[in-house]
Amino acid sequence: MPARVWAQASSASPRDVAILDIARREVERAGAVLWRRDIAGIADFAVHSAVPRFHFANLENGTVRSFRVCHGSGSDPEHDGYLNYYSDVEGSNCTSRGAYVTWEWYKGRYGTSIRLGGLDPTNVNALPRAIVMHSAQYATADHVATYGRMGRSNGCFAMDPTDFNEALWNLSGGRLLYADSLGIS
Repeated sequence: MPARVWAQASSASPRDVAILDIARREVERAGAVLWRRDIAGIADFAVHSAVPRFHFANLENGTVRSFRVCHGSGSDPEHDGYLNYYSDVEGSNCTSRGAYVTWEWYKGRYGTSIRLGGLDPTNVNALPRAIVMHSAQYATADHVATYGRMGRSNGCFAMDPTDFNEALWNLSGGRLLYADSLGIS
């Protein structure tokens, strides 16, 4: 018998199946650097910032929960809500693509935040750039209702403070976060 069977009957939507497949692929690719392999965060930056595009993929029970997340101001110079550019250069204020490992919580400018370590050449400077997950008032549903889009970070994964506990509970402590322009709808 195989140790783990991924192909199971599921009532998940085609979108959720695609997200779970990406999460499984990236967890396997990250390998032993991850301490926990049960839940992964998947950020789909091909989607407008007003739409929930950060997905918590639970690989044990096959479910997906989705929330809004900001991208960096350097990635969206027009401030139209669409990410146009990725960069891992210090001072770019851009979002970086690729796989990250989530590390410990710490208290920072935006309160409790999660440190991230870049695992790919496209995001290896995450720690020196202070690219983290945090909550922010410019990431709220009220901001989206007023401006039609989320605010922008300096490259961090910023979430609505009311949703950020989901990240603290589901991602910290050696789990995977993967960011790219996936175009999953």
